[in-house]
Amino acid sequence: MSVLAQLKPRKGIDDLVVYEPGRPLEEVAREHGIAPGDLVKLASNENNLGPSPKAVEAMKEAATRMHLYPDGGAFYLRNALAKKLGASPDMLIFGNGSNELIEFLGHVFLEPGLNLVMSQSAFIIYKLVAETFGAEARMAPMRDFTHDLEAMADLIDENTRLVFVANPNNPTGTRVNNDALKSFLDALPSHVLPVLDEAYVELLAPEDQPDSLNWVKESQPLILLRTFSKTYGLAGLRLGYGVAHPDLIHLLGKFRQPFNVNAMAQAAAMAAIEDEDYVQQTRTCIREGLAFFERSCTELGLETVPSCANFILIQTGEGRRRFQEMQARGVIARPMDGYGLPDWLRVSVGTATENQRAMDVLRELL
Repeated sequence: MSVLAQLKPRKGIDDLVVYEPGRPLEEVAREHGIAPGDLVKLASNENNLGPSPKAVEAMKEAATRMHLYPDGGAFYLRNALAKKLGASPDMLIFGNGSNELIEFLGHVFLEPGLNLVMSQSAFIIYKLVAETFGAEARMAPMRDFTHDLEAMADLIDENTRLVFVANPNNPTGTRVNNDALKSFLDALPSHVLPVLDEAYVELLAPEDQPDSLNWVKESQPLILLRTFSKTYGLAGLRLGYGVAHPDLIHLLGKFRQPFNVNAMAQAAAMAAIEDEDYVQQTRTCIREGLAFFERSCTELGLETVPSCANFILIQTGEGRRRFQEMQARGVIARPMDGYGLPDWLRVSVGTATENQRAMDVLRELL
């Protein structure tokens, strides 16, 4: 008898799909005989400008205090971010990345017999969390690579507890019209909690961003998920946050482990939210990078999906094979077969030099 058979894990564990992480850069370089410094990673939607300089200074200063446990309640970060957002501190919850907050939502709202609704080509973690709690993930096909809100509404029934809208969406880079989004939220049944995953929202020009913070402040049943990984370049620290009514924050907090957000992440985030110059630099870098990829792909006759985020979908045909070929030449992108898009690659926007290198390799292959 195997060890696992003796331990009797709960039913369904073997059927769970595991998220496929990228390989360490050093291993990819070793396999292909490439110097690690010559690799260009454009696979994970990171901010290749590096962290906010103010955050770097804060991390250096915080490093001398790493023998102490972090502030379990993130008191100073909570108050600083609340001031920045014009919200009250009790409307915020922090997580080890926004992924942890999605798991909290599963703890509170999902169990066998219940379901969540999402878009078919949206962030795969929503589906994985549903399966973790034995719930069903109902997926509506996209329309023009964008959330089809009408199709999603049709999937809602009395057993639906959560509806996820990634806006802008990963991996397609598209976003929902602000007015259409508000109408969708207003029409949801009272037993359904909408989750707006806004990991990329700060990359939009302020005038293009939905008025979602005010919707929460007006006590609309809603939770916003945001992160310091993308716009602020702090992906390695794993820090996300949710904004919602204090009563919902209280429920989610019942499943938060003590010290789930490390001290260096808290210090870096407090500095980063004050670095408006860095945010503007990031937006400019993304805007110019997207324009470069669109222009270059048009020259090669490759279709792209207009993106509002810091990455772009490129139809290369046989995306998995193109990914492998590019990786062997020192450029790492992300194949999209796991999202039902086998002919596409997702390429993150990097620096101008990195973007040019990616297109040079793709041009060589084609």
